[in-house]
Amino acid sequence: MKFVPERYKIKDERMKSFIDTEEIEGYLEETKNPSKEEVLAVIEKSLNKNRLNLRETAILINAESPELINLIKEGARTLKEKIYGNRIVLFAPLYIGNKCKNNCLYCGFRISNKDANRKTLSDQEIVKEIEALEDNGQKRLILVYGEHDSYNPEYIAHTVRLAYSVKKGRGEIRRVNINAAPLDIEGFRTVQRSGIGTYQVFQETYHQETYKKYHVAGPKKDYDYRLTSLDRAQEAGLDDVGIGALFGLYDWRFEVLALVRHVNHLEACYNVGPHTISFPRIKDASGLNIDDKYLVSDEEFVRLIAILRLAVPYTGLILTAREPAVIRDEVMRFGVSQIDGGTKLELGSYANSQNEKQDLNKEQFEINDTRSLGEIIGELLDKDYIPSFCTACYRLGRTGEHFMEFSVPGFIKRFCTPNALLTLTEYLIDYASDEVKEKGWKQIDKEIAKIEDPKLAESIKEKIEKIKQGERDLYY
Repeated sequence: MKFVPERYKIKDERMKSFIDTEEIEGYLEETKNPSKEEVLAVIEKSLNKNRLNLRETAILINAESPELINLIKEGARTLKEKIYGNRIVLFAPLYIGNKCKNNCLYCGFRISNKDANRKTLSDQEIVKEIEALEDNGQKRLILVYGEHDSYNPEYIAHTVRLAYSVKKGRGEIRRVNINAAPLDIEGFRTVQRSGIGTYQVFQETYHQETYKKYHVAGPKKDYDYRLTSLDRAQEAGLDDVGIGALFGLYDWRFEVLALVRHVNHLEACYNVGPHTISFPRIKDASGLNIDDKYLVSDEEFVRLIAILRLAVPYTGLILTAREPAVIRDEVMRFGVSQIDGGTKLELGSYANSQNEKQDLNKEQFEINDTRSLGEIIGELLDKDYIPSFCTACYRLGRTGEHFMEFSVPGFIKRFCTPNALLTLTEYLIDYASDEVKEKGWKQIDKEIAKIEDPKLAESIKEKIEKIKQGERDLYY
């Protein structure tokens, strides 16, 4: 009798691999050289706020001429404005520990990297890190862990509760997301009970042969177990999940279509897609060992983000400080809705900022946007964006299917812009420099003037006055 690992003892067919390499390659081959009319028809469907299927997404991927690429970018820009307005959600990553059992050739944390400086923050160090983040105005964190027995579900849940408990001055953390190893169903239940927001698991590459090439040892070597991790999260009742691919391991065209296939799977099985999609590019890391054949150029990167925006209109797109400021500024126009700010990857570096130089032996990868949170907020305001620390949807239960009920008809914009203005008000009063305050108040006045509903506009003004009088954490 064949031995079946405990983690596979799930009868549901949804726990099996759903990525068919031949299917994805077939769509990419079938839709080569699309006409302008085909591309425009796909863009029109997306602008009507409908998610694209695999064939339609493949048409956009195969649109190669400058004219068609510009049409895709403009379509993505229009769609983003329709759904998300001009707000950008801000967060900070906090690395809790970098012990790891995996040997992934692109990652500085891999077990074979003997130059890596291994560390797990103590509870006291975690508190100091969060206090430093709160001193800068952060309200949203993503806690990051290596894949190691030390970082089991109980430990992750403990650190989440600890993060929520830290209050310094006006500071508090209102949403804690997680980027950690896949768990079994009971493990996801344990973490969910701690009150997390989104649980991220990135497949890195959906191409199975490439996955095997780069994941040479450790639990992460198991492609199917990682691929179905968020199915287990859904079975556990954790319906707020994030997916992603690491671009540069394999052909970006395949990875984009596979991400859409993952979205399709989650929606078909659980009636809700991922809350977020991430698309980091390979960056330098300690002992990096990859083939450079599939590295993604800046032009291709902007293009694939625009395609993803059109393919999944209601899914948040996250871009991290891996990318330089100039790229981040550009792609925010075409689809990105969340970025990190004031990012530091070395464990303990928020509280101890004396050494600003990056040491790749102490970090997972190189970051290229080293601006402070205040600098980023000031520049967002210069570009007519609303910096947002909003956490209202999560805290009011507008996640999973409930989030789709609000977001798919477009009603979420009624909540998001007002809540963004309220969290910006808090930041301006509690943390901003005089220069940023001046920009921020002008932006708030301008945004309120745009609101067509006079009752809503008046309500926002009233809440802003309450914040000025000392109240906090007001939202719709």
